[in-house]
Amino acid sequence: MLNDYERKVLRILYNYKGIRRRFPTIHELTVKTGRGKADIVAALEGLIATNYITWADKSDTANIVILAGWERESEQPKQPAASQFDRPGDISYWTEY
Repeated sequence: MLNDYERKVLRILYNYKGIRRRFPTIHELTVKTGRGKADIVAALEGLIATNYITWADKSDTANIVILAGWERESEQPKQPAASQFDRPGDISYWTEY
């Protein structure tokens, strides 16, 4: 499961590539995220570790290859099941309390 900052960097990479047909530079990522270079490199390393991107030549962001542009379905948080009090047509709340 990605943390919020890694997810943000992944979405920026994916959308930037789709709109401008190139990846943003490290400087452009610092402007768009509001964080420093060290944070961006750490997020990119996290994305590499979880197999969302590959980045063989780390001298330039143009060498990034996106393997998955969004968080995988199996890693997304699940909503809790409906409680026992959430039954359609049940008026016991209004009549018993």
